[in-house]
Amino acid sequence: MTTPSTPHDTPPATPQVTAHVQPTTNGDEKQKERGAITRVLIYVVAAHLMAFYLFLMFTVIGKR
Repeated sequence: MTTPSTPHDTPPATPQVTAHVQPTTNGDEKQKERGAITRVLIYVVAAHLMAFYLFLMFTVIGKR
C-alpha cells in the first residue's frame, strides 16, 4: 500500500539565489599593478648596480 503524496509531504522549494558581484574599483587596480612592477624593476636595477660597484671595488683593491 502506498499513500498518495500530498503537497504537504514535499519540502518547500528553495529560492534560487544568484550572486551578482559589482566592481568596487574604477579601474585603479591596473595602475597599482603597474606601479608595483615599476618599483620592483627599479629595486632590481639598483641592487645590480650596487653589486657591480662592490665587485669593482674588490677587483681594484685585490690588484694592489
